[in-house]
Parts: sequence; C-alpha cells; structure tokens
Amino acid sequence: MSLATLTSKGQVTIPKDVRDRLRLRAGDRLEFVVEDDGTIRVRRRSVDLLSLVGMFKADRHVTVEEMNEAIARGGAGK
Repeated sequence: MSLATLTSKGQVTIPKDVRDRLRLRAGDRLEFVVEDDGTIRVRRRSVDLLSLVGMFKADRHVTVEEMNEAIARGGAGK
C-alpha cells in the first residue's frame, strides 16, 4: 500500500510505484471519480484528439494529386 500526504495547497505527490503502475509522466492528466461509498478511482486521462485541432500550422499546402504522387513514389521504393 502506498501513502501520500495532502499539502496545505491541496497537492499530493503520487508515489513512484503508483506512477509506474499507471505509466504516468509529467504533464499527464488524471481523472478522479468519487463513488457513492467514498471510494475514489484515479485513472490516466487520454488525450482528446479534437483538442489537438489547430495545434500545428502547415507552412505549405499539398494538393491531393501531390499526395497521391508521393504515395506512388514511396510504394515504388523511390
């Protein structure tokens, strides 16, 4: 069993064995679900792909024809 202490700011350091088991890394989002009986479930929250829309800007636009040509070149080993 792992123990953690709540700070005066409401922060908790998640014990290393728990971080390892959940494969947590810095910046990961966690979801806390409090059940009616007081049980708390914590799970790593996966990234919502829609939240990534617009994050990257393209320097140039590629036409469908250019994409098809690139695919054909790649498939031919060129």
